[in-house]
Amino acid sequence: MLAGSAAAAALLGITVTSGFINPTMNKVLANAPLIGGIFQEFDDSMGVELANLDAVTALNQSLTKNGVTVKLTSAYFDGNVVSITGFVDDTVEKGHNEKGEVSLDVKLEHNEGDIDPWLDGMSTDIKKVNGGYNFQWKMEYPYKTIKKTDTLPITIHYINGIKGDWNFNIPIQQGNYKTLAINKGKNYPEYGIKLVVNDILRAKASSSLIYEVEKEYKEDDIYINKAIDDKGNVYHFGNGTTIAELKKGDRFHHTIRREMDKFKADTLSLTFYPKLNMADPKVQHRLDKKSFVLKSKRSNLALQVNDIEKDGEKLVIDYQFLGRSKEWGKHNLEMFENNLADSFMLVDQKVLDKNDPDQPFGPDNHSISQNNVKMMDGKTAHFESVFNLAGEEKIKNFKLENTVLQFDFSSFNGVKELDPFTVELQNDNE
Repeated sequence: MLAGSAAAAALLGITVTSGFINPTMNKVLANAPLIGGIFQEFDDSMGVELANLDAVTALNQSLTKNGVTVKLTSAYFDGNVVSITGFVDDTVEKGHNEKGEVSLDVKLEHNEGDIDPWLDGMSTDIKKVNGGYNFQWKMEYPYKTIKKTDTLPITIHYINGIKGDWNFNIPIQQGNYKTLAINKGKNYPEYGIKLVVNDILRAKASSSLIYEVEKEYKEDDIYINKAIDDKGNVYHFGNGTTIAELKKGDRFHHTIRREMDKFKADTLSLTFYPKLNMADPKVQHRLDKKSFVLKSKRSNLALQVNDIEKDGEKLVIDYQFLGRSKEWGKHNLEMFENNLADSFMLVDQKVLDKNDPDQPFGPDNHSISQNNVKMMDGKTAHFESVFNLAGEEKIKNFKLENTVLQFDFSSFNGVKELDPFTVELQNDNE
């Protein structure tokens, strides 16, 4: 569909003034196959459907800075998804990137630094066309309350290293949608979890599921893998946005809105299939002994440390992993080795109590996480980890008796399939 996309870019190139096309022209463009062709190029079935429903806003915003022209060509907002398409001319190839590579440094709503809720989960797709590149940004709407109409300020600071500050104000409009209240769920006391499905939002081309998770362990990741209705239709789920989180007592509450397949109005019941990526609190032991056992707090896994030797600027830890599945292949072992390397940390005992539990890494010059894993015997899960005490990460005045070994079992717990649960719905034939 490159020809259609190039034609769309050419058509939009005729109108070079900033502003918006009148509503009649907007509707004509939304119906035209040119706009739908762009979404076909990006394999965006939602965009194609919305174009056919006259639910895509055609834009006519164009700016040229430092010789590079950027045009924003369309926008839609459906359910939990916001899409913006655009075009950048091939002058951008004078920048720092290799030919055919385009990178745009973009910020939304005047956010600065890394704090931009729109960028969490944002995806970018770029296609070469005649005279430049078409691009699409797809984002998750980041706020709890959905505004049916809004204006989204966008600033592109750099394109391929070329500074410009291309500034746009994009209208985003959510079409009429229906909220189906559910407010039913299930307890999983063995994992300290409660899951409640609150609502389903039915938009034009998609739906969104809103659910709340109450959990004992903050880092647990509970998500709904799929849902099946009473007629056997399977609903899949896309990315999610955390729209509320708080702590009540010793429990953590997270409310999530996730994109789902278009919900069928005559559905009488839904069966949800949740899954759990189970977090595991770090366990630790001081290196004042050469052998000890570290046990997972939430599974039957354990790490048996057989020996610890300091060899010059190297610390060698010999250990076996206990409680693993017996079904090991070569691929499993390679993944296992990678996970092991990321699960260790040496921490200076003196600063251990000052560590921020929400930070994955220890304080500078008082912790070491980098280590090289060597498999000694795959059948018995016997490994060796070597830490470089004089590397980029280091512990000042390192002494075994003043150092703690921390281990995180989280990545070894695997994904748990939680029991499915069914909720009855009121028949909705709109």
